[in-house]
Amino acid sequence: MSPDAALTRRTREMIRQVAHAPGPDALIVDAPARLHLGFMDPGGSLGRRYASLGLVIGGLNTRIGIAAAAHNRVEVAAGVDAAECERLQRHLDTLQARTGRDLPLRVTLLRAPPAHSGFGSGTQLALALGHAFARHHRLDMGSADIAGLLGRGERSGVGIAGFDRGGLLLDCGPGADGSAAPLVSRIEFPEAWRVVLVLDGRATGLCGSAEREAMAALPPFPRERAADICHQVLMRVLPGAIERDFAPFAEGVSAIQRLMGGYFAPAQGGSMYTSRAVGRVIDWISRHRLAAVGQSSWGPTGFAILPGEDEAERAVDAARGAGVVDPALRILIAGGRNHGARICAAADFRSDPGD
Repeated sequence: MSPDAALTRRTREMIRQVAHAPGPDALIVDAPARLHLGFMDPGGSLGRRYASLGLVIGGLNTRIGIAAAAHNRVEVAAGVDAAECERLQRHLDTLQARTGRDLPLRVTLLRAPPAHSGFGSGTQLALALGHAFARHHRLDMGSADIAGLLGRGERSGVGIAGFDRGGLLLDCGPGADGSAAPLVSRIEFPEAWRVVLVLDGRATGLCGSAEREAMAALPPFPRERAADICHQVLMRVLPGAIERDFAPFAEGVSAIQRLMGGYFAPAQGGSMYTSRAVGRVIDWISRHRLAAVGQSSWGPTGFAILPGEDEAERAVDAARGAGVVDPALRILIAGGRNHGARICAAADFRSDPGD
């Protein structure tokens, strides 16, 4: 039996255990990953900071099971980073303390993308647990409520909106009172388009206090650069996605990434890519294919969006043939995901194709 088959069997067994846990309220939440494609104005040149463009993708989901138990228990399936137990435990403690609902629960993290790699895993982990907790206890809590309670959405709202709705998303930045960023636009991502993801497990992106310190050390973001990014989004990226016109979409996203990458490079060792190995692959694809390219958030994951499955596969094969793919890298091809998280009884859970 292959290692992947063994992991799959172990995960299925854990799902079965959740489904057959005592009581009728065993639940599974399946939440999607997202790519952060860039801020519109991190300096707030018109008074409102950040605003984010993001894309929800399939294939790297966060999946949590929850059920009644004799005492609180947080666990992870085989192949999932055990360090995530600590984050889940903190969130569970907060939810129980703030809501007054402290009946013991068994929480099982069945699946998760690499943490601090550009997939918004922290937000999805918090929202998945929060929604499972709220559904289990019949609490009226939406994603914005849960994010505020668990300290998510400080800068970007695309992870919160992505959990709810999927698609290509644009928010307008958090409110002056720190409230979650309102969603400005949500567009169905073209079904045929594909995302080449280049992962480097040897590196992680900035997070927590290190991220806040890096942001504070950067110079003010020039207003003219923010205006250029907003122009790219409004006149290239969004119309391109709506009309299924790939060229302006790709050119717009790549232009945004160049502008943002240059700004954040001092916090990333002088490069727009946290992983130089990832950057070599993405740069090679951008020179040889029409593609929307860049790094998601602080990386290290890089992306290249192409107009179809065949184009994506050929780009990856050609990059490998050119010798620019470090053997330590992992390359995946994903589609966009035009729906948000699924919450269902554990006994009824079935994986979506591609997830």
